[in-house]
Amino acid sequence: MELFYHPLSRYSQKVLIALYEKQANFYPRIIDLRDPFSRKEFHQTYPQARVPLLKTQDDQLIPESSIIIEYLDRHFNNSTQLLPQEPQRNLQVRLFDRIIDNDINNPLFQLEKLKHIEDSNEFEIKQLEKQLLVQFQRLDTQLTQHHWVCGDSFTLADCALIPCLSYSFQHLNLLDLDEVVRYWQQAQLRGAWMLVQEEVLLAEMEETAGIRGIP
Repeated sequence: MELFYHPLSRYSQKVLIALYEKQANFYPRIIDLRDPFSRKEFHQTYPQARVPLLKTQDDQLIPESSIIIEYLDRHFNNSTQLLPQEPQRNLQVRLFDRIIDNDINNPLFQLEKLKHIEDSNEFEIKQLEKQLLVQFQRLDTQLTQHHWVCGDSFTLADCALIPCLSYSFQHLNLLDLDEVVRYWQQAQLRGAWMLVQEEVLLAEMEETAGIRGIP
């Protein structure tokens, strides 16, 4: 398999966590969409030119982080099961995956952009921060009953949430949310996330001016 991704993209990190949890072999293809040559080459493979993208062994192209992870979960059975087989738990995992992507990761992307625009709208920034805090308060309540997002086992929902937490703890006041703090502490010890962090740190070191605008 080949994974087209960027280490600083949170959606790419989400898929990387799943790949490492699955102990799946893949060929990494880092795509820098800011580079016109890299973008043009990737556009020839995938006209939408969005990362992450998984190219399977039979040349099937699978976009979208959650769909990629579902594919991995079906084809790699001897490791972490990221989507529970029991229907009710499966539905809960999918629900929180959507909540985290739509109501946390995407607003974080908007917040990052606004914070790096000179003379940006402070009211809009405060509104986004308020919306994000509401979602984290909801998660804090959820985590009072669960070790991971949806129970005792690590799932797709955790793959989605963990990449969001580093930036969130830097820019939002989350320290009063005891369960979210506890979750972040244990997440940082998860082997798959530690491997992703190694890639992130390397990419950050190689960046001359940092990178923004990658969700």
